[in-house]
Amino acid sequence: MAWTWRFERSDGTEVQPAVDPEDFTTQGDAESWIGEHWQALKEGGADQVVLFEDAAEVYGPMSLHAENA
Repeated sequence: MAWTWRFERSDGTEVQPAVDPEDFTTQGDAESWIGEHWQALKEGGADQVVLFEDAAEVYGPMSLHAENA
């Protein structure tokens, strides 16, 4: 089983990440990694991410921009 992220602009266009993702064996590892690198990814041109388990979409798109409260 492999967990991967897809990096997108706000319109859903896929972009190359500013930080090379690792290969994740658990959902928790993938989520921890995005928690550590979201700001660099956002600054590198990604607006949102989608999480996959193998070829199945788990959730997303999840914005990398802070919500305005």
